Amino acid sequence: MKPESSGVAYLVFDIEAVADGRLVSEMKYPGQGLMPADAVARFRCELMEQTGRDVFPPTFVLPISIAIAKVAPDFRLLDVVTLDEPEFRPHVMARQFWQGWRHYGRPTLVTFNGRGYDVPVLEFAAYRYGIALPDWFNVSAPSYEQSRNRYNTRSHLDLCDLFSNFSATRLSGGLNLFARLVGKPGKTGVDGSQVQDMFDAGKTAEINDYCRCDALDTYFVFLRSRVILGRLSLEEEQVIVNEAKAWVTQKADTMPVFRHYLNHWGDWTAPEG
Repeated sequence: MKPESSGVAYLVFDIEAVADGRLVSEMKYPGQGLMPADAVARFRCELMEQTGRDVFPPTFVLPISIAIAKVAPDFRLLDVVTLDEPEFRPHVMARQFWQGWRHYGRPTLVTFNGRGYDVPVLEFAAYRYGIALPDWFNVSAPSYEQSRNRYNTRSHLDLCDLFSNFSATRLSGGLNLFARLVGKPGKTGVDGSQVQDMFDAGKTAEINDYCRCDALDTYFVFLRSRVILGRLSLEEEQVIVNEAKAWVTQKADTMPVFRHYLNHWGDWTAPEG
């Protein structure tokens, strides 16, 4: 693997978030005196009835995990980190994320469906905690140069936007499906719908382990996107995948979650003929 001194060109990341119970109580059920936990439970039930899913809107949540794969200009994996470990404080994670983005020279953010959730959560966190982001909210720049412009993939590459042609088609299966298409683990017993209950049970470390795996899955999906865009040949992609696997294997001795990831690893194979 190339050393981190070669530069970080991409931050491939995933977040997990939980409801801000106090805010839910105050805004959704004003004057009812609901305890935060009771307000969250009620809101979840209402969301299930209305949408069939209990995914909280980005405005009502706090980040509880941010896992980031640092990636070099040649698309090689440099490191995978989670922020503010082991405290996992939302305000510290939000500040570290934006400081890190600036520290590495504003690399391209890479997500899967992050334009609709992950990035807004971090933008709202910046608002909540008073974090100045003039280089992200560069609204005085020409539209095509603004960091938040939907089509500015130099600033933020949302793989869901790329593969769906900016929502022209619905990507049923999500990251789980796209990861498995290239032989990577995808969901292995935990998914986003369980995060709130895991948090309520005090399983913050387990949430961050799950988030690490999602960040790795997103990284391997990102690599395949480089193939279809002609930035990597299939042979080059497979070399980089094998190097990344070696990196994960090396870390597995001290990071059990990486051993779990490897136990569900599958190598992509080309069709015969």
